[in-house]
Amino acid sequence: MPFTLAIRNILRQKFRTGMTLAAIIFGVVGLILAGGFVEDIFIQLGETIIHSQTGHIQVFKKEFLEKGIRYPERYLIDHPEDIARHFDGHPEVEAVMSRVYFSGLLNNGRRDLPIIGEGVEPDKETKLGSLLKITEGQPLTDKDPDGILIGQGVAQSLAVKPGDALTLVTSSAGGAMNTHDFRVVGIFQSFSKEFDARAVRIPLNAGQDLLQTRGVNQVVVALHRTDDTDAVLKRASAELADSPYDVRSWRTLSDFYDKSVQLYDTQFGVLRLIILLMVLLSVTNSVNMTVYERQGEFGTMQALGNRARDVVRLVVLESALVGLGGALAGVVLGVIAALIISAIGIPMPPPPNANVGYTAFIRVVPGTLAGAFLVGFVATVLASLFPAYKVSRLPVVDALRQNV
Repeated sequence: MPFTLAIRNILRQKFRTGMTLAAIIFGVVGLILAGGFVEDIFIQLGETIIHSQTGHIQVFKKEFLEKGIRYPERYLIDHPEDIARHFDGHPEVEAVMSRVYFSGLLNNGRRDLPIIGEGVEPDKETKLGSLLKITEGQPLTDKDPDGILIGQGVAQSLAVKPGDALTLVTSSAGGAMNTHDFRVVGIFQSFSKEFDARAVRIPLNAGQDLLQTRGVNQVVVALHRTDDTDAVLKRASAELADSPYDVRSWRTLSDFYDKSVQLYDTQFGVLRLIILLMVLLSVTNSVNMTVYERQGEFGTMQALGNRARDVVRLVVLESALVGLGGALAGVVLGVIAALIISAIGIPMPPPPNANVGYTAFIRVVPGTLAGAFLVGFVATVLASLFPAYKVSRLPVVDALRQNV
């Protein structure tokens, strides 16, 4: 009986019900679109970092992160193939590659430029570095033993192009000066302007020859799916627990990513609170007006023997049904809007300190859908509590006067 009566009352107040539903739907759709947009930022930023710099998992000697950037020759892994074997049995692993780091001077015959360099396994890195954009020339391959891939900023500073010759001067692991002549095979553009202004890549064998060592600084692991990172990291950490090596995931290696996630999470939390308050105020106003206009009806109910709590229950039930319908409609419309927007794409400019723009999408995330639904539903129910309590405390005689 209360359910049937609540349905009739909702349908009887078509205009106010429609206004309340519109506020709920607007809030829920806004949360879904904003949450899906933020989730896409997280995913695209993470994949960019993985596929242009860190890989999914890295293995290096302990304290390499703290001291190895300045003295990479002191933190060399002598037998990287032993570490690679630890990952061969993991079905989630796509490729295992080694890197050696160095710093030095790059000379074009007219001027020197301080650079940071990586000796890499070119064919494997090309597969991992799918988000490393080659703006001129071609990617570095295993068939380029004397090839060098340079950042866009390096190319501009030295005024060189693919095919030009460069000389790299660096210190070997033993402290002696060493040089090697290279030919520019390509110019790349990554996510970071600062990285492109200083970075070069050469074949791993050439880097080891420059440093006069067969060791490497890092073993980088690429996975088929980023979602498997934590599982593989846990197993690898257990296997290498008693070794002198540290095993890290891409998230712990990227301070920029964690800070970006914290920033956007805070912003989205504020947005969620604003939408909650907006829905709360809109529904409270609508319920207040409805309750005020129906005081005579509620007085009649109590005169016929209904108790105050029955009135409260009816008002809350009506609001709950409106909130349920509005939240469900908002979720459906939000998903449809997200799919339509994602099919078109949102062109985005380059982020701060970045070179490359990207196309953003609206991700349909179950957690975001559930959160948006709860915000719409809970806000509506909460908005009805005070008006319901207020009308239930009104003396029956005063309420019946509204019928006159």
